[in-house]
Amino acid sequence: MALKITINSNLNTNGILSAPPNKLHSHLLPSLQNICGRRIRPLSLKQSNRRSRHGAVRVSNLSQSSASNSFDVVIIGAGIIGLTIARHLLLSSDLSVALVDAALPCSGATGAGQGYIWKAHKSPGTEKWELMMRSHQLWESVAKSIQLQGMDPLEVLGWKKTGSLLVSKTADESAMLKKRVEELSQEGLRAEFLSTNDLLSEEPELVLEKEGGAAFLPDDYQLDAHRTVAFIEKGNRRFAVEGRYAEFYHDPAIGLVRPGNSREVVAIQTSKDTLLSKRAVVIAAGCWTGSLMHDLIKQSDIELDLPIKPRKGHLLVIENFKSFKLNHGIMEAGYADHQSATLKATASDSRPVYNAQDLSVSMTATMDASGNLVLGSSRQLVGFSTEIDESVINHIWQRVGEFLPALRKESLEDLRQSREIRVGLRPYIPDGKPVIGLVPGFSNVFLAAGHEGEGLSLALGTAEMIADMVLGNPSKVDAAPFALLGRCFH
Repeated sequence: MALKITINSNLNTNGILSAPPNKLHSHLLPSLQNICGRRIRPLSLKQSNRRSRHGAVRVSNLSQSSASNSFDVVIIGAGIIGLTIARHLLLSSDLSVALVDAALPCSGATGAGQGYIWKAHKSPGTEKWELMMRSHQLWESVAKSIQLQGMDPLEVLGWKKTGSLLVSKTADESAMLKKRVEELSQEGLRAEFLSTNDLLSEEPELVLEKEGGAAFLPDDYQLDAHRTVAFIEKGNRRFAVEGRYAEFYHDPAIGLVRPGNSREVVAIQTSKDTLLSKRAVVIAAGCWTGSLMHDLIKQSDIELDLPIKPRKGHLLVIENFKSFKLNHGIMEAGYADHQSATLKATASDSRPVYNAQDLSVSMTATMDASGNLVLGSSRQLVGFSTEIDESVINHIWQRVGEFLPALRKESLEDLRQSREIRVGLRPYIPDGKPVIGLVPGFSNVFLAAGHEGEGLSLALGTAEMIADMVLGNPSKVDAAPFALLGRCFH
């Protein structure tokens, strides 16, 4: 007989867990259907190939569960982290995988991002550097494999070698960027500092004062999250015909099943199914991971401090923009100040915009694979709200206009019919490092969360790291900086 631990939470989210089973997310489904610029439809039996029959499964005796609901690994969370973990396990082993989510892929932070696969704003020698480099190496390998199959990575992934420009407006920022260029060059990367005169040929619409400049990394990439997710999903689903993969979307996880006081979790209870897990459970629930884990272990002896919070972000997308073209991805040097944005300032300041509501706005701009102008970005600690705030959009427009003055000739109101606003909740953690590893007190439960705005960038390295842990393989990258013990558990 197994003990079922039921989780109850009143968080109003579109994530893994928020309401008792009889009310699970029914109030959110209408709004979810238009997230990511597309209408969402539940996955059909035919689409999923392996989707189990739905029913009010409320059992404690695991022998009552169907064998078709038995998997080696159950992953909670179908954002880019969960999807790529499933992909890596399917490709590198013979394990079977179930992917569980309350909504659909691309309905959270993954679908709301700009898709930067950048090194320009990273610092060599930091604890995330090795993971970032490995992850980018894996992304480049994916793009090359697509090309070797006779396909275009641009069409399949939105993969573009745009190069990146990290832009300074002041002499102090320029000095900082020159030092970063030197450090990046010492790591063997192509990097150079461009003066305002040099920038005229690279990015004519970018206007800076004389003391400004930019760190330029010509080998940085960007991708399109929607195309990339579609590619990964298609690849994962090929394993469904072998009985190794199934998706349980619109089916939130509501409990863990443990035999007595065992350290091993043997099943996941969802709103519709009981999914047996023979090898491991992976929780990759983005900004909902903290509250989820708190509820899971609150009756145990484990002292938990997993401070993952939702950090709201807006992006402004001008579809089919024709007024001018950007040749590179652009980001202001002050973007890094997002990590500690609690100051006050105005849109006319030379710094990123802050206010007392913990809002920060820094300039980012790029053209995506479809020719849309993508502008950002904001960060704000306001709970789980995903409502559009027009004042934030105005801040973004004003801030970007300080760097790209040609935009001031355009009326934001006139562009209303051709604009899309993306709102996502980044999984923010104060020390800036994701948590990746085994949950202390459990023998087979792993976490992979807290990537904030770096989910796409770090996804493949994270997936490889988790897969190696599950399979008992040596890690390609030092996993110690991301361990939970000592950071979140004591």
